[in-house]
Amino acid sequence: MRAIQFSEYGPPSVVHVAEVAAPHAGPGEIRVTVRASGISPGEIRIRSGEMRDVVPLTFPYRTGFDAAGVVDEVGDGVTGVNIGDEVFGMTDSAARGANADFAVLAAWAPKPAAWSWEEAGGAAGSAETATRVLDRLAVGAGHTVLVQGAAGGVGTVAVQLAVARGATVIGTASERNHDFLRSLGAVPTTYGTGLVERIRALAPDGVDAVFDCAGGALPDLVAIAGDTARVVTIADVTAAAHGVHMSHGVPADDTGNGTAMGASADPLALHGLAIAVTLADEGRLRVPVAAAFPLTEAVAAHELSESRHARGKIVLVS
Repeated sequence: MRAIQFSEYGPPSVVHVAEVAAPHAGPGEIRVTVRASGISPGEIRIRSGEMRDVVPLTFPYRTGFDAAGVVDEVGDGVTGVNIGDEVFGMTDSAARGANADFAVLAAWAPKPAAWSWEEAGGAAGSAETATRVLDRLAVGAGHTVLVQGAAGGVGTVAVQLAVARGATVIGTASERNHDFLRSLGAVPTTYGTGLVERIRALAPDGVDAVFDCAGGALPDLVAIAGDTARVVTIADVTAAAHGVHMSHGVPADDTGNGTAMGASADPLALHGLAIAVTLADEGRLRVPVAAAFPLTEAVAAHELSESRHARGKIVLVS
């Protein structure tokens, strides 16, 4: 089968299509014929080498964490899903490899009928990440939440999930994306110089939590939150220096970082997927797709993601 991989750290040009052996579903897993799969900002940082101390790699490294497709193989012990079912989900976080013709999923859920394949292909990672962080921040009804980088793939989903919990959401983005954020239920503002003052004007009683999807502004975000425990980042590798928790979807270690998944995982163990399905079926969660590229244009997809100008999720289609 075709799969996207790279064999050294570097710019987008290091990724390429390779012919590799197709994987097979192990116990507790399913395999899908991939219709669409996501490109995540986290993997852009992994590919560049920025995350090498957080996510060590063995080369060649196959990319892709979330995918949607049609089940064509069911592993031992799996129930509740059949060959031919349409699903979306995530690979084992250590294996990855979803940007391919076939992908083995360790956690999955039925594809909502309201979503296109492109939306479903980029949904799982964003839904799981956003739910994980909002849970850690204990976001609930009546809270005010700041989402830094609210127009990106995870940010757009985080805004909607927080709104669904009954929170007031302030989202940062470039001015051209402000109407878009309003359509998702957020109060928009710009990022950059003067952010602390702008947020205090919008939320004079303060914010209860800060979800950083962009990186590069932790001192301001801590000042806004008033407590490092009320800030979680998924994008800033300097988090520890600021006393901030960095949450990422790699196997959990003894510090509690990350989210462990594997062959023993229940299909809906990552409850973010179940929440996403419920909200999608209710018409309260959409997955904005910035662009869809064929597998053969993975370099262009990485270039767009690295530009940080994409509104929503970038996906590859098979």
